[in-house]
Order: sequence, then structure tokens, then C-alpha cells
Amino acid sequence: MKILVATGRLAEKTVRSVVGDLADVVVVDTRIAAFITPRKLLAAIGQQVKDSDYGLIFIPGLVAGDFTKAGAKLGCRIRLGPKHAYDLGFVLPFVDKMEFSKDVPACELLADVRREMALEKVREFEDAATTPMKLGYIKVGGNSRMKVLAEVVDATGMDQETLARRISSFEKKGADMIDLGASLHATPEDVRRAVRVARDTTSLPVSIDTLDPNLINAALDCGIDLVLSLDSNNISIIGPRIAEAEIPAVVIPDPGEGFDSLIRNMELARETGVKELIADPVLDPIGHGIGDSIVRYMEFHEQNPDIPVFFGIGNVTELIDADSTGVNATLCGIGADLGASILFTPEYSNKTQGSINELKKASQMMMLARERESSPKDLGIDLIEIKEKRRRTDSVLPETFVCAERSRMWTLDPKGSIRVSIIPESSGMKGGQILAEHDSASIVGETAREVMDTILKMELVSRMEHAAYLGQELKKAELALKLGRSYAQDDEF
Repeated sequence: MKILVATGRLAEKTVRSVVGDLADVVVVDTRIAAFITPRKLLAAIGQQVKDSDYGLIFIPGLVAGDFTKAGAKLGCRIRLGPKHAYDLGFVLPFVDKMEFSKDVPACELLADVRREMALEKVREFEDAATTPMKLGYIKVGGNSRMKVLAEVVDATGMDQETLARRISSFEKKGADMIDLGASLHATPEDVRRAVRVARDTTSLPVSIDTLDPNLINAALDCGIDLVLSLDSNNISIIGPRIAEAEIPAVVIPDPGEGFDSLIRNMELARETGVKELIADPVLDPIGHGIGDSIVRYMEFHEQNPDIPVFFGIGNVTELIDADSTGVNATLCGIGADLGASILFTPEYSNKTQGSINELKKASQMMMLARERESSPKDLGIDLIEIKEKRRRTDSVLPETFVCAERSRMWTLDPKGSIRVSIIPESSGMKGGQILAEHDSASIVGETAREVMDTILKMELVSRMEHAAYLGQELKKAELALKLGRSYAQDDEF
């Protein structure tokens, strides 16, 4: 199928460079491509195109207007291309694989399509994976995807409603399994209550996180799916009961000891009859021997390639003042090389909020990269949230311009003030919400635009500077929700 790409004079060089021989290019009589109109497009095609036998014409994704009549006159489909010229190279190869839109830019459609294609590949690989064990319906180890085990810290000390809400939140974020952390002062009845709440809240596999045999026994009474953890101090006491229950257990080295201790404890667990073992060589924090611990993981996996490995990523993310996104992605990649089967995170502190979702995406990326035998890039799934992979076109400073300056005066709007705040997802509202409060109404919405549109529709502002200020604050609130940050009106973001 022959394809024609329409652009303006300013972007002509970029478009021709990106398109190459994948399509023909027509330059419309306008400097800015977004200002193309049906009349200008028809005129340009009439002047520049001799053979008009095209099956599809792409106009820039930011173009507004109805091109239906122009398409009928030309006898072909006219669809929105990407917003930015450099994305044409990603869009054009999909022309024969999908139908493009008159309303949605191709780059947005393609992002969804590529993401869904990538996720479908992950599902296919996971269905075909062979593994040494299962936790319920969840495959663990082998060539399956690394699974995210999300710990509810001090689950035994939470009231029923709080615990249920935390578990539901973790499941929505993408956790594959839920770990119930037992406090030092927990009683067997606390454990039983926590397990019952978890069972009533989720169908995901549930583990108990304690070294106390009495607490492990209580969890076993309630049908726990996985035990964290066994060492030489509790194996002989609780090992036979775990073997009787026929469930897996995570084995760790004794405190302050290393690789040899882990191997001894694995043997002790086997001697008590525990058949399904997961090894945790223990990932140490940065500054406390992380390099040595990675060597332990590598050595263990090389000697025991069929035994699932527990990778405690939370030990690192909670103890470094850095955004968790890149740390989680990097550690997940290292874990993949070390044979990790379970990625453990408590998502406890403010700076690590989002870790569950980040690790879930990272595990999908590593699975795709492994099957493709490549680095984890250009997969259709990514963890780029702040930085950008491709830079948009920058403007050139005009010859004449006015230097912007802040107004020294502020006049209160006669219509009254509006207070902007956010309601985070943790409150139970899906995705979080922006709240705009006026004396006469409270407006709740997911995006700055829909909240601002509603404010204007209700005529709650009367001054241009007030509207401009609200637009600024509402966008900051929207970004705070998207990035999992807190927000306070008038604070720097």
C-alpha cells in the first residue's frame, strides 16, 4: 500500500529523514505542520503529487479539523499520524497491522498496541514455562517470570479493615503474592487473624514472614502457602510440620554467616522432609556488602540451577535515597542474571511507593529481553517516567521577543478562592483524584483539564490571572498523583 505523509515547511527535513523510503512526503503551504487544513492539503497534493494512488495519508497528530470530505475527494483514508515527526519511524511499520484513527494520534494508538503485544508475549511465555514448583496457580522458578512478593509490614498488628485495604492495594499494583509480616510481639492468634483476613481479601498465594516456630505453626493451621524463613534455630522444630503440610519454605543462612551456612540449612530442611525449598542467599544493602552478596547468589545459582531463588530487593531500595524506579529496574536485571525467582519488596517508606508495580514491569521486561536475547530496551514496556527516551523538537529563539516578568500585583477573584489538593489512591479511590474546593462546590476529577473545564463551566472564576494560576496548580496536582508524590498548593514541585 502506498503511503503519503503530509507535513509543514519547518518539519520537512526531519520528516524526510525519518520516513526514508517507507512513504512519500508532501509539504503543505504552512510553516507549522499542526496548522494543516483540508484545503491546504488538497492544494499541496494537487501541486506536488503526480500519482495520487495512495491508500493512506498521514497528517500530523496535532492537526484539528474534519478531513472526511478531503479523503473522499482523494479516494483514500486520511488518518492522524504521530504528534512528533521522529515517531513516524515507529508508526509506519504498523500500517498493514492496524487501523489508524481520525481522532487519536498514531503514536498514542501505537503505544497501546505495542504495550499489549508485549504483554501478550509475556503471557505466552509464562503459559509455556516449566517450573519446579507452584504456589497455588502461580509458577515459581524455572523459566517463568520472576514473581513479585509484596510484604505487608506488621500485618499482625493491623486492624482488619486496614490490613484488607493494604492487601487489596498491593494486588491492584501487580503483586503476584502477599507476604504477611509478623511483628516481634505478635501472638499465634494475631497470625491466625491476619491469615484469615488475607484469605477473605485475595486469591493470591499468601506467605508468613517470621522465624518464630509458634507463629509459623499458627499460620500452618490456617493453610498458609509459603513460609519465610527457616534457619538452623527453627528447622528441627517446625520443619516436620511444614513437610506434613507439603508447602514450600524459604531457607536463609544463620545470622552473620554466609554461603556455607545456607547450604547446611538447606540440607537440614531436606532431612526434616521439606521437599520444596527456596534459597535466600540474602541481598545485603549498598555499603554493607552488596558485592559479596551478589557473588553468593551467583555461586548458589551456578551450583543449584533448579532451585528457586529469593531476591530481597527491599533490602536495597529502602536503604538508599534514590528514586526507586531505576534502582528496582537495575536490581531486577541483576536478579534475572542470578537466577532470581521471587522479587521481595515491602514498599514501606514514602520513597519506595510504587515498587510493586515497578518490579512487576521490570520482571516482564527481563522476561521479554531473555526470550529476545537482547538488552531490556525497545520492548514495548518500559520504566521511563521522568527522563525521556527521545527528545521533542526544541524551538529557536526568535529575533524579537518580550522578556517575561512576574506581576507584582494580585487581585482577589470576586468569585472567591479555590483550594486545590489531592486524594491519593491509598484512600480507596482508583488512581487518586484531584480535589478543587470552592465555597459553593467541591469538584473531584482525575486530570487537571477535566477539573479546570468543570470550574469554567460552573463559572467559579472571573479573572484571567486566577484561571491561569489554577491551571498551573491543577497540573502540579495531576503530576503528583501520576508520580506517587504528595502535593501542597503553592509549594514548589
